[in-house]
Amino acid sequence: MNETAHSSTLPAQATAARDRSRFWSFLCAVLFVPAALAAGVLALASERASRCLTYGEQCAPGLPDWLFTWGVGLGAVACVIALAAPVARVRQVALAAQVLAECAALLVILSHV
Repeated sequence: MNETAHSSTLPAQATAARDRSRFWSFLCAVLFVPAALAAGVLALASERASRCLTYGEQCAPGLPDWLFTWGVGLGAVACVIALAAPVARVRQVALAAQVLAECAALLVILSHV
């Protein structure tokens, strides 16, 4: 009976050991700030952005600002869910939502290039 109980818990422990979604969620959240800063510098370094800032010419609207706000907000909520959820599948889905939301926010920054 002891061997049966040990063998039934072994796959659950192995799955929990392989699930690194909390680590990746934290890493994506931490790396979002430098990525946003790099995207902002890249956007400001473009010729179109510099002409827009200097002369007020060639100013294109880019993607709407509310998309950036929702991307950052959804990314933060998904990060909290990925860090706090007890079920591995929920953490993985939250990690995917976080990555997509952060990519959408970065896309808004890069759309002003």
